[in-house]
Amino acid sequence: MGTKRERIMALARSHDLLVTGDWKGVSVFELLLSQTKPFGNEERINMSGPSINLNPIAVQYLGIAFHELATNSAKYGVLSGDEGSISASWEVAGSGPSRTFRLTWAETDGPKVQTIGQSGFGSVVLKRVAPEAVGGTSNLEYGPHGILWTLEAPFSGVEAITAA
Repeated sequence: MGTKRERIMALARSHDLLVTGDWKGVSVFELLLSQTKPFGNEERINMSGPSINLNPIAVQYLGIAFHELATNSAKYGVLSGDEGSISASWEVAGSGPSRTFRLTWAETDGPKVQTIGQSGFGSVVLKRVAPEAVGGTSNLEYGPHGILWTLEAPFSGVEAITAA
């Protein structure tokens, strides 16, 4: 889905955000923006969700996941053509220690996807590496007009701990 150099640059962007934030965390919005901006067309990505600061582990692994999603979209999906949009949304459900973080990346009205390498590095990141890093699970679906990726994790696995 992408070259090693691009992946290293993606990781570097996540690190830059962490350094700027003094390693205290990075908002979901900032992270998504930093990983999708290099591909252009960011006006076609609708982001919505509460203001949540992610911890350094979540920033690094979700940053790579967002990079893979954007790379895939730029090659085969919405960001490769003139049609369609991407909705990136997140929420926190439940209360107390059992709170859950849910994130969805959904491409709609993009070009008809012929084939996507379903065993490549990108899909391994999305299906296993990123969700396991934050103690959660994910689902990756290849629809006719783009992909749908959902991640669900304990909120404690992604939340930045703010010093009182």
